Amino acid sequence: MNKPISHIGKRPMAAHVKRSLSSAARALGTRDPLPYLDSLIDRTFSLPEDDVAYTRNALTPGAVPYEPSFSEAEPGTLRFTIEPLGPEASPVARRDEATREMRRLVCPVFGRDALRWFDSRSEEWRGFGGLGWMSYGAWFGSAFDEDGLYATKIYYELLPSQIDALAAPLARLTRQAMNEMPSLMPIFTSIGCNREAGSQRVTFLHRGPLVVAALGPLMNRLGIGHQLPSLMRIVGVALGGRFELPSGGVLIGMRNTPGGVEMKLEILLASLPDLPSRFLDLLKLGLAERPRQLAALARWLEAFGMDAGEHGHFSVLSIRVTPNSPARISLYVRPIEFEMREQLEEARALQ
Repeated sequence: MNKPISHIGKRPMAAHVKRSLSSAARALGTRDPLPYLDSLIDRTFSLPEDDVAYTRNALTPGAVPYEPSFSEAEPGTLRFTIEPLGPEASPVARRDEATREMRRLVCPVFGRDALRWFDSRSEEWRGFGGLGWMSYGAWFGSAFDEDGLYATKIYYELLPSQIDALAAPLARLTRQAMNEMPSLMPIFTSIGCNREAGSQRVTFLHRGPLVVAALGPLMNRLGIGHQLPSLMRIVGVALGGRFELPSGGVLIGMRNTPGGVEMKLEILLASLPDLPSRFLDLLKLGLAERPRQLAALARWLEAFGMDAGEHGHFSVLSIRVTPNSPARISLYVRPIEFEMREQLEEARALQ
């Protein structure tokens, strides 16, 4: 198939993604991800660097489907998620690709027991049932530290009818959350492996607007109600006093941990009509009592060339709590070089 004239001589987007990852790895002092994921990146970002087809994705709509993230829980790691294969791939192809990559990496890095655990947890989602209903298929995430691959994760689409296929404790937790808050609708499950253990989470879409304090009854039921003030403090400081989140702008994740239930509130920042212009400064203020994490965030932002004045590049603010841990943040970004606003405007002008 011949390339369009406008794409002749253009580099594939893969070159930009690889440069971003290798540069960030050097800045953060982690191993380079490319020896592990070079071929996957080539297959995923094979189209030219300016092809607006990249914007048609479920992970980062309107931008290239490549989303780095910072986590307080893993401050020194290089973490990122991609939507596998190109924009024309089918959901089934993406699901199969992400599953193959998980299995390819888990066994040699984390061992056969980890692979058996992953296979048992993922059986329902990598099989042949219900293929017609999928929207995007799957996403693939990974994290790297100074010793190499630290963790890998797959995100499968989830139907309410598949709750019984979850491990029994997670299925009970899922139903408990839905019974307490009928506005919660499960939309995907993430299955992750790292050097120490494996874990599985269910993520819900909250239907309708959410007043953050309304999470109190659910958190009380789950044994984490005492952490609501710390969660609200982060939300209030980072969002400039806003405690009501709009419809379609909230995801809530749940998983079981050895210390009890972990709940994760994810705020989709693009849904907010009035995100403070000083969002990043406010978020740093919320971390002021944790100087090590604050320094790690600053180093991470510098590694990805983030401009503190450009809040539009921040896509998700995630806040998690457990019975023994107050609110801790993760921050997901879209580096400026992977935004495609100018290309989209040019494409519309030519229509």
